[in-house]
Amino acid sequence: MSAVNRDAKVQAALIALARTRRMQRALAHAYLHRDAPLPTLHSSLGYMTTTARVTDDAEAIGHRMTVLGVARFEGVAYVVEDIGEDCAPVVYRLYLRGPRQGHLVPLHAWYDHGHDASDIRARIAALVPLLEPTVPTAAEAWMLSTRIVQRRALRVPGPGGCSGLPIRKFALQLVIEPVSGAGPSGRSTVTAFLQPHARLSQVWSLADPCGPCDAAIARVSFTGIPSGTGLTKDTVVLLTAGVSLATRDSAA
Repeated sequence: MSAVNRDAKVQAALIALARTRRMQRALAHAYLHRDAPLPTLHSSLGYMTTTARVTDDAEAIGHRMTVLGVARFEGVAYVVEDIGEDCAPVVYRLYLRGPRQGHLVPLHAWYDHGHDASDIRARIAALVPLLEPTVPTAAEAWMLSTRIVQRRALRVPGPGGCSGLPIRKFALQLVIEPVSGAGPSGRSTVTAFLQPHARLSQVWSLADPCGPCDAAIARVSFTGIPSGTGLTKDTVVLLTAGVSLATRDSAA
């Protein structure tokens, strides 16, 4: 059997296992909440009929995050968020250990003195060679589960379109678990607009040369920018041997 066919069969098996585990978890959740009262017609339909799933188009693009590398001595991974060609990218520290483990914190010191986009990109280029690169791994080995924690409506001012109706806003919980049931996992909470959709885009392994791989970083894309029918925004989630309870509420 060729390596290509073997990799394809492994990927298909992982996807099938993920679907089975999602079904098992849905059945277990339904059983645990079998005596809970069903939502009333007013609460279930009122939100859907008095809010909009679209808004006026704005001059915005999707925001994409990339892991630059790991500084093991500092115990952080550096992450950059690209928000447009003419805008300065936003650099974050993702803490890998300590009391801030799992928290994504902007590197404010780089922006305190009003540096423009070219200065920030030059700093990023100088930082990357000093970091330990991360290793992309198969995202199919993990599965993403989402849960709407909170529903709200947000009124967006603007002429025409659906400006008269408030748009939908969700607090969306993300849970990432290994398909096999053994391995690093993590969770976070983000703010989604218009529709509560999310997708597991990529996973990077944080394999330690001196020990086993017990951590990874996952990138999740969701509808985080309320423009038109919604634009994608990324967040990164630290996956550890124990589920990290750190949450990050993404900015609108």
